[in-house]
Amino acid sequence: MTIEQYQETYIQQVFANRIGGANYGKDTNIYKFEKIKRAKAAAKLVHPDVELIDMGVGEPDEMADSGIVAKLAEEAGKPENRGYADNGIREFQAAAANYLRDVFGVEGINGETDVLHSIGTKPALAMLPSCFINPGDVTIMTVPGYPVLGTHTKYLGGEVFTVQLTKENSFLPNLDSIPDDISKRAKLLYLNYPNNPTGAAATVEFFEKVVAWAKKHEVIVVHDAPYSALTYDGVKPLSFLSIPGAKDVGVELHSLSKSFNMTGWRIGFIAGNPLVVKAFGDVKDNSDSGQFIAIQKAAVYGLEHPEITEAISEKYSRRHNLLVAALNEIGFHAEKPKGSFFLYVEAPKSVVGGPEFATGEEFSQYLIREKLISTVPWDDAGRFVRFSVTFQASGAEEEKRVIAELKRRLTDVQFVF
Repeated sequence: MTIEQYQETYIQQVFANRIGGANYGKDTNIYKFEKIKRAKAAAKLVHPDVELIDMGVGEPDEMADSGIVAKLAEEAGKPENRGYADNGIREFQAAAANYLRDVFGVEGINGETDVLHSIGTKPALAMLPSCFINPGDVTIMTVPGYPVLGTHTKYLGGEVFTVQLTKENSFLPNLDSIPDDISKRAKLLYLNYPNNPTGAAATVEFFEKVVAWAKKHEVIVVHDAPYSALTYDGVKPLSFLSIPGAKDVGVELHSLSKSFNMTGWRIGFIAGNPLVVKAFGDVKDNSDSGQFIAIQKAAVYGLEHPEITEAISEKYSRRHNLLVAALNEIGFHAEKPKGSFFLYVEAPKSVVGGPEFATGEEFSQYLIREKLISTVPWDDAGRFVRFSVTFQASGAEEEKRVIAELKRRLTDVQFVF
């Protein structure tokens, strides 16, 4: 039977309301990432011999360090690593605590009580609402942003209140704009710095304000920090947990996906308030049986070698310099971020003698169809597109070639800004 035929059976009537109820699967809206995928396929069909420059991908373009890979191979062959990991191994927890101390200057993290591994940070974000959200409770999210914590809040009968990240406020949320009635019902505040998609970095002063706000309103802070070690031009990695009082009000999620090129390995950790970590562990224990122990031990190797991340940051910094310079010469207003591998720029208004762009999505679709350059649009808080410096290029000379080709394609028309 086809999906359409199954939609006429009783199964169609028993889906939970949280995913659409009886209308599940009948939604004809096409989401932006699917639109991008289809546009890329169509452009390649029309121009099969033209290189697609993919600046939309949100994951590293290289494999993990050879030392990490070798450690995995070594540990995978040991019989003692074959079994369930449950809530993780102490060796990984200790390495994570030491990593926070050595890279971020975070003191007072006890690996045994304040840290647990996660199978990437996405599952951790999905599980945390189950620890705290009852029907009617509120999770405060930022837009644009990563929606998982909010999605699961809604699944549990909670509500999501969004705060816009605007250029005028350096892409930091204005906590003072949150209404008192929302603050009173809020259980969770989600933050993500360095930020996806804006590339903005938080400051010590901002995090201090977050701690004070959370204590005043008795809200738990969830700081999603997968890009926290990817910083540039002398900017030191900043952890929310390095702020006095932060451990009293929240947790931080770290991932090895971006900072160690371990995206598909699915390994990260939660650290901070021991009671929050304990609750997460209880939900996790009823959700998964832990990541493969050999992967955890390979991750320990990575955490003990932060110079791996430093080399990755140098590459991304070099690429950012090339991309920012090229876009600014074309007429964009691009500013190199202090962290992450994303560059967030406002879309032009139109092409002289050509199409107008009312949204970032319209401009992004134009780039794919007409220039075979893939980006990701963000229209939540302005007309923006996100470039990523994780494009395919082997070495500095190849990076220069890719950026030169991007520039060439974008200079055979004139944009209006």
